[in-house]
Parts: sequence; C-alpha cells; structure tokens
Amino acid sequence: MDMSRRQMLSMGVGAAAGGGAAFAGATSKQTEPETIFKVYPVGRVEKDGASVRLRIFDRYAKALLGLDGYSHVYVIYWFDRNDTPQKRSILQVHPRGDRRNPLTGVFACRAPVRPNLIALSACRILSVAGAVVTVDAIDAFDRTPILDLKPFIPRIDAPTRDVRLPDWTRK
Repeated sequence: MDMSRRQMLSMGVGAAAGGGAAFAGATSKQTEPETIFKVYPVGRVEKDGASVRLRIFDRYAKALLGLDGYSHVYVIYWFDRNDTPQKRSILQVHPRGDRRNPLTGVFACRAPVRPNLIALSACRILSVAGAVVTVDAIDAFDRTPILDLKPFIPRIDAPTRDVRLPDWTRK
C-alpha cells in the first residue's frame, strides 16, 4: 500500500528521537506517553575548519544512492549536547537567545532545547563520495549524531503561498 507522508501523519504515525535515547509517543487522548520509539544514528557530522562532512556509517552507505542528483538535503540530527532532563523541560525561550525577542514556545522556534532534541538543517550538497556527503554548512557541532537525511524537493518542501512569519524572524 503506497501512502503519502501527509496521509501517514494524519493517521498519527509517531515521531522519533535519537542518539539511542527513547521518545514517548502520546496516546490518542494526547495525555500521557504510551509507546517508546528508539532511533539510532546513521552517521556523524564532521567539522574541520570550513569543511563540513556528513559521514554516514558503512552499514547505511547504500542509502546515499541518488542523493548526488539533488542540490540540497535536510539533515535531521540530535542535539546531543543539550540532552539533560533540565533542558528537555524548557518549553519557552527568547528566540536566538535575544531577550528583545518575545517569549516563544519551543514548537514555534528553532531553539536547541526542546522535549525531543531533534534538529533540522537544510544544507547545500557540494559532493557525495562513498559514505561521505560534503555540505556547505550546518548548524551542528563536530561529532553530532545524524538521524536521517532527506532530499530537498521544492514542490513538497517550499510553500509559496500564504506564508506567514512572526516579526522577530525578520530581524
């Protein structure tokens, strides 16, 4: 049975965590955790000066076939250096650490502290060679665990109509 991503999400298919940490999915009543999901890294970020490589573990290298046909890739990774109970409990922040920005829920910004420390960066692909994807830049530390890669596809990923943003994002 072939299902679109939107169909699966509308059915309530669970999300994932990473770095070997578990994620508790919500029940149908959205009250308490019910199911545990485990997600394991597929690679690591390597940063050496200006060079940024996504080193995919050998067992997943075959999954890179065809990625070189794309100009950009979404890198889904784990904010492993923020993985503490205290940082997972932070639900509101001043975006970008700037107190001039309004207090905002972490689901409404890209803060590195959140209940599940999943991060997302869109990166320009420079090359794909073997198990290494070289990208122009990423907002991640060296050795950050990579959970997944997804190619950027404009007709799916870039809404062109009715986009609305809060004022603080325009600074």
